Amino acid sequence: MKLAERANRIKPSPTLAISAKAAAMRAEGRDVISFGAGEPDFDTPEHIKRAAVKALEEGFTKYTPASGTDELKEAIVEKLEIDNGLSYEKANICVSCGAKHAIYNIAQVLFEEGDEVIVPAPYWVSYPDIIVLADATPVILPTKEKNEFKMTPAELETAVTSSTKAVIINSPSNPTGSAYNMEELRELGEVIKRHDLIVITDDIYEKIIYDGLIFATMAQVDDELKERTIVVNGVSKSHSMTGWRIGYAAGPKEIIAAASKLQSQNTSNPNSIAQKAAVAALRGDQGPTERMVSEFEKRRHFIVERLNRLPGVSCMKPRGAFYVFPNVSGTYGKSAGGHGVENSASLTAYLLDVAEIAVVPGVEFGSDDNIRLSYATSMNNIERGLERMEKALGALR
Repeated sequence: MKLAERANRIKPSPTLAISAKAAAMRAEGRDVISFGAGEPDFDTPEHIKRAAVKALEEGFTKYTPASGTDELKEAIVEKLEIDNGLSYEKANICVSCGAKHAIYNIAQVLFEEGDEVIVPAPYWVSYPDIIVLADATPVILPTKEKNEFKMTPAELETAVTSSTKAVIINSPSNPTGSAYNMEELRELGEVIKRHDLIVITDDIYEKIIYDGLIFATMAQVDDELKERTIVVNGVSKSHSMTGWRIGYAAGPKEIIAAASKLQSQNTSNPNSIAQKAAVAALRGDQGPTERMVSEFEKRRHFIVERLNRLPGVSCMKPRGAFYVFPNVSGTYGKSAGGHGVENSASLTAYLLDVAEIAVVPGVEFGSDDNIRLSYATSMNNIERGLERMEKALGALR
């Protein structure tokens, strides 16, 4: 049976693949410590779970409007006004089955063959494949570690061609944890306006920031940029609701209407019960989020300090999210026990097989000099995992 060509153009999510392999090894009785997961290790807060239970008890289990309930859209409008100073109406909002789904919908209604979309690297693994599935071309724009992996206006300028339609910005970033401030966005915005580009800004890690950083998103810079920006966000990371699958897009009405129409034909509505829970997440007590971020900050400090003590490793301190993206190229060209380390993939295989720790190779994010570790795991796991990593790297010759 011949598959459609588009099915062969994409690859499975490497982060999910690493997590699955680690789980399979655990099932065999091996004590694998995983740094692969891109989800908080905290439970969903109780008041959010209670809202879901209440929805079940009240029979809120039927179809809702395809683009989400009015109640949830109103809560999102309130959130964007209060947190970000952005004024939207319900017609500017489409609620989807996670932020990834929102980005997919946007790509499907905006991009087509011949379009180019600029993707700064390191990038979240799904961006290029989502663009490819829309028959467009992802243009990978490498960034520099000395600039905290943030693209500069000059770099963006050089990547723009007559075919460029959009640029994706993820701040704070998965995998690097880097984040743009308002002035940096304003400077990028001048390039974007000059070339009449669309911006997809993935703000899913908005609430997970450190060191007094003030979150900024492109739609806040000025009214012209707001009109060419689609803001993507959700409750997965901020409220430890990854499995609930609620994300949303906010943007110009014609784009949102098209995305809503597309969604009506591919998934219909997001889960009704999860929508009620998301309302509680957005309007309810934010204390659990603040406590979670405080714990992440402690882990961040520990893991960065510890990684920078390892042979052949250097690690930038992230400004947000819950990942570190250390440069491990100092280990390349070495070997131990028959395992040769030549790149991020072979180092990842070595660490999994020998040290029984699961990390994600940086090549999957567009930077082969690095690996990604998530510190959305317990401090005990972080301490034990880095002890194993130190021993494994110390054995390389």
